Amino acid sequence: MTTQDSHVDVVVVGAGIAGLYAVHRFRARGMRVRGFESASGLGGTWFHNRYPGARCDVESIDYSYSFDEDLQQEWTWSERFATQEEILRYLEHVADRHDLRSAYEFSTRVTAAVYDEDTRQWTVETDTGASVTARFCVLATGVLSATNMPDIPGRDTFAGELHHTGEWPHQPVDFGGKRVGIIGTGSSGIQSIPIIAESADHVFVFQRSPNYSIPARNRPLTPEFVAEVKATYPERRRLSRLSGGGSPYTPHPKGALEVDAAERIRVFDEWWDRGGVLFAKAFPDQTSDPAANAVAREYVEAEIRKLVRDPEIAEQLIPTDHPIGTKRIVTDSGYFETYNRANVTLVNLRRTPITEITASGVCTSEQIYDLDMLVFATGFDAMTGALSRIDIRGRDGRELRAEWSAGPRTYLGLAVAGFPNMFILSGPGSPSVLANMVLTAEQHVDWIAECLDFMDERNACTIEPTSEAVSDWVAECNAKAAATLFPTADSWYLGANIPGKPRVFMPYIGGFGAYSAICDDVAAAGYQGFELDAAEVPSGGGHHRR
Repeated sequence: MTTQDSHVDVVVVGAGIAGLYAVHRFRARGMRVRGFESASGLGGTWFHNRYPGARCDVESIDYSYSFDEDLQQEWTWSERFATQEEILRYLEHVADRHDLRSAYEFSTRVTAAVYDEDTRQWTVETDTGASVTARFCVLATGVLSATNMPDIPGRDTFAGELHHTGEWPHQPVDFGGKRVGIIGTGSSGIQSIPIIAESADHVFVFQRSPNYSIPARNRPLTPEFVAEVKATYPERRRLSRLSGGGSPYTPHPKGALEVDAAERIRVFDEWWDRGGVLFAKAFPDQTSDPAANAVAREYVEAEIRKLVRDPEIAEQLIPTDHPIGTKRIVTDSGYFETYNRANVTLVNLRRTPITEITASGVCTSEQIYDLDMLVFATGFDAMTGALSRIDIRGRDGRELRAEWSAGPRTYLGLAVAGFPNMFILSGPGSPSVLANMVLTAEQHVDWIAECLDFMDERNACTIEPTSEAVSDWVAECNAKAAATLFPTADSWYLGANIPGKPRVFMPYIGGFGAYSAICDDVAAAGYQGFELDAAEVPSGGGHHRR
């Protein structure tokens, strides 16, 4: 393929974890693939999020591709939770190993994707003027890629250094001797604050909503441990695929209140020592039963009070507005202990909100904070943000943004009614951010590839879900979410961090293993819920086959 090819079999939008594997898998089918990536390099989330302390909260040995057994055996992770630099190095290694860069045009943002019903082709337009037609359009645009800059009065007047954690500079940022303000205490804030505090003259943390965070217990991986993992990878992957979150861990067999207090503390201790986001899965009913959640909260809050010396600051760092685990639990390295430092000040925006940003710093209702640097750790327009920035139009000119104006509507998180031959990877309506994104990407791409095999066998030209299948799946996702405590939290899972965004719980919360089984059942039933158009049927007429 040359970059001049104007017609290909499939366009892949995005060169992150899912996009890279999609290019590999579709090429293996003999398809001509053309990829576009808005960044200057591959890696998606791990290309952009270079802020200090950026790490994955899934263990490195699990947060890795399983499709290449030789790669699994050859690559050795250095730490339990890899840094951004190591993950990006890994993805670049995979891309070079499988010649994936050659499919992509980098520094090229897709602006539009329009379906032509007469030719049954997608036309994909970019900001560089490149245009390509393709039979299939695969959107691997990422769920945490559209950064969110809150609209604070005077934001653009700040005269010092200004950074967003999701668009961090590629050259080192020097905090030495500087007064640094950090707005936001989500994952990127909690990961970066301890490191920034080590060299800054003073750090002011502007916190609106405190978050639960669990120490990572990060450590170098020993050669003995690595050898054991590599010897047992098949079983580890099997267990991961059957699990709720794509890691080989299972909750306690009983509910939190079905065991006595001593056993409950023993289990909480075990998962606290395991570290990180998985604490939410210690007991199976922890995010569905308020009473089970309450005992988990009590345990973690007691631990936070041990870590923070000043009792008043400790109380301000403990969430009061959501059950534990209903916002993603952050995985940290020394976060709470950072507030024991003399050069760190917590500014509680619930008590004293920001009124404006000036050239010299941040004004709250109570005080002016003079700053040399301002860091926005304010997250993303998650799940749908990257898609909504592309003008996507399907049958009859229908616009995806309009179709999703009340919240995203997909079938299996993979496809949308009225948008033939368009697939979304790790999108709303799939486990997505609630599971290990590498294994979920493989599951999605493999399912799509087998679907294309099915189409070829039947000489089908297009496939799309029925409106009924979409409505049923949205209802299923909503029912699953409603049976948990998740909708009670103002989280980015619901788009609550974006003003005006409809409040809909976007991921499928029934678990990765259960979701994969549903997808397999749909395929085994002849792609139930999808309509196939046979190639010989002229556009606009003929029958549909299910």
